[in-house]
Amino acid sequence: MKKIKNEQKLIKKAMEIGIAFAKKQGYEEFDKGISDKEKVECIYRLLVDVKQITPLSPDQEDGPNMKHKLAIWISRLLPPDHELLQ
Repeated sequence: MKKIKNEQKLIKKAMEIGIAFAKKQGYEEFDKGISDKEKVECIYRLLVDVKQITPLSPDQEDGPNMKHKLAIWISRLLPPDHELLQ
């Protein structure tokens, strides 16, 4: 897995957009007790389900790989001149 520039910031942005997307799809907000790891997995699985991202192979489904997929997803949605892509 190749490291992406500003990956942590891209993941944060992907989570913001992913949560907003989930709400528009009719999902409720996350409970306060849900960990960040669980939120990442929920957003990842939603995006796979609606075919926004290709799924990881089952042996690679872990937190870092899911986060990396989210970072790639959001980097493709942002305009080329966005500050996170510089």
